[in-house]
Amino acid sequence: MFDTLQDRLQSAFKNLRGKGRLSEADIDAVAREIRVALLDADVAVPVVREFIAKVKERSLGAEVSQALNPAQQVVKIVNDELIEILGGETRRIQYAKNGPTVIMLAGLQGAGKTTLAGKLALWLKEQGKSPMLVAADLQRPNAVTQLQVVGQQAGVTVFAPEPGNGVGDPVQVARAGVAEAQRTLHDVVVVDTAGRLGIDAELMQQAADIRAAVNPDEVLFVIDAMIGQDAVVTAQAFLEGVDFTGVVLTKLDGDARGGAALSVRSITGRPIMFASTGEKLKDFDVFHPDRMAGRILDMGDMLTLIEQAEKAFDADQAAKDAEKLMGGSFTLDDFLKQMEAISKMGSMSKIVGLLPGMGQYKDQLANFDDREVDKIKAIILSMTPAERTNPKIIDGSRRARISRGSGTKVSDVNGLVDRFFEARKMMQQMAKGGGIPGMPGMPGLPGAGKRAGAKQKPQQKKKGKRVSGNPAKRAAAASGAAPKADGANAFGFPAQGAQDFELPKELKDLL
Repeated sequence: MFDTLQDRLQSAFKNLRGKGRLSEADIDAVAREIRVALLDADVAVPVVREFIAKVKERSLGAEVSQALNPAQQVVKIVNDELIEILGGETRRIQYAKNGPTVIMLAGLQGAGKTTLAGKLALWLKEQGKSPMLVAADLQRPNAVTQLQVVGQQAGVTVFAPEPGNGVGDPVQVARAGVAEAQRTLHDVVVVDTAGRLGIDAELMQQAADIRAAVNPDEVLFVIDAMIGQDAVVTAQAFLEGVDFTGVVLTKLDGDARGGAALSVRSITGRPIMFASTGEKLKDFDVFHPDRMAGRILDMGDMLTLIEQAEKAFDADQAAKDAEKLMGGSFTLDDFLKQMEAISKMGSMSKIVGLLPGMGQYKDQLANFDDREVDKIKAIILSMTPAERTNPKIIDGSRRARISRGSGTKVSDVNGLVDRFFEARKMMQQMAKGGGIPGMPGMPGLPGAGKRAGAKQKPQQKKKGKRVSGNPAKRAAAASGAAPKADGANAFGFPAQGAQDFELPKELKDLL
């Protein structure tokens, strides 16, 4: 979503690096680049004007002029101001003291309200709530049916007394839905309302009537993050007509310029509370202004990555895997379990994209084919339990059978088995040295893996290495480069375009 903005900001900051002091001309030049970047991203002009004014004022002050690294200080100022216009602090749902909590959704048709109702219900369910969806969009064709489908996928109750398609009173349905939730002891009610292709008096009146009837604790304005400058006009109209309490951004995984995300909060004064980042029901989470600012500035989002990993990985199982690594009994079954856990976190491109500095590899990440993960799973599942436990018994005839069973080439099976042994050996060495098992390349803690009080052997002088007679090997040794097999990493993932692109260390480590 913010690729263009991210590229332009990085280009602006590049000119500051290496300068011991920043002149007023340097600050003006960077401010000009940032202004162009924000306008190109469809951020509203008043927001851009205010943002640039604050950045220039702070950049010309003492915090930059007296800083040891002025360039980094300017980046910090831009980061702080981005967080500010995105909302400052994370805003949570205000639950009613005496339930049920009523949440009303409002927005234009096509913004994704109905799908978002299912995503929100699933998220509430994961928070320990008992949500119920109310189908009050009785105008759009099959809107009631769609809500019932997403409700079934989320595993939540859907209250739909009217068939919709122009039949029924939405105000009465919303009122009856809250009463039904009280009767059935649901503690949260999510009311899905009708939208229009454009703003009109009938739309606003109906939304206002539903709000008056159910007196919601939260009114969430659902807006498509891809609509650009129209976001400001639409948001102001709904603020005046419905007076929403929070904003939900949908389609943040799109390829539009994303100015809506940076404009709505400043224009309306209402916080962005949630963001939808994909088509699946789980592609939905709380909006954190500081984390979003970090993504825009290519600083990564490690907190989100850690939270996703905590959801996907079982702590007890991870401890058992570590013990198996230390004992040398880590099998392909264990590796398959780890891969399945990683798959629960989402696509590999999204996961790796949360790491700092990955903006420069966005093209390679976009071209990564997640079906390669499915291919590896198919190969492992085509093995017998004995083969997965002891891959050393997989000879030529077994490899041919496995390739036929998984629909892959024998070379794919060979590569996976060989690299599994390499990866297991490497992870064992890391585990003994205090590294993190299962995460190649992660440094260990100082002193980890050493027995307390143990005497360390004195280091012996290293003998000179024999020089190879092969010119290619001599060149590789001189440059410190390790020999490569075929452009793939230790787990068998192919490096996309490995002939002309070297994957970054962070990407190799995670893969």
